[in-house]
Amino acid sequence: MTFMESVTLDVADTAAVRRFHSAAFGLDEQIRLRASEEATSGFRGFTLGLTVARPGDVDSLIGTAVDAGAVPLKPAAKSLWGYGGVVQAPDGTIWKVATSAKKDRGPVTRRIDEIVLLLGVADVAASKRFYVARGLTVAKSFGRTYVEFAGRESSPVKLALYRRRALAKDLGVPEEGGGSHRLVIGGGEGAFTDPDGFPWEAASPAARTS
Repeated sequence: MTFMESVTLDVADTAAVRRFHSAAFGLDEQIRLRASEEATSGFRGFTLGLTVARPGDVDSLIGTAVDAGAVPLKPAAKSLWGYGGVVQAPDGTIWKVATSAKKDRGPVTRRIDEIVLLLGVADVAASKRFYVARGLTVAKSFGRTYVEFAGRESSPVKLALYRRRALAKDLGVPEEGGGSHRLVIGGGEGAFTDPDGFPWEAASPAARTS
């Protein structure tokens, strides 16, 4: 049965990216890193989302990310669903920081309530069927638009699906991209590749690098 246990980013300099994660978001080993020079271009088809409690937390995390070298893609702003902003890290990974709250009701804590790996897919319904057939449990589903799978206590990151074109638009980047996703998902069923080319491998505690 498939379950998501880890998320690994392929990066050129693991030490530099680890320093960025710590300075920007206060993250330690929630996201694994692996040295790689595999070719990639344009939109890599995914984003890492950080869910926080209030707009002040969004502003704080976006601010420290930019101070650590990230490039703003969308400035933090209110929307129909809440408040959020998007940055691109020096290694090319796109991060979205958001909250459903529109006003600060308490002090800024910079606490991250949830980390979500959001994959941009061609057909949400087809990818949902693919993952359900492998044993993942759907936690939220909005037709052919968005699917979120139930997480495991042992995994610091949840998995979700969104239409690739809509995801690129939401992040403020062109949809086009090619080459490696620079992403590997660790799970409980061994190696396979999903319909959109996202690779999975058997999760291993030894996969973490610094």
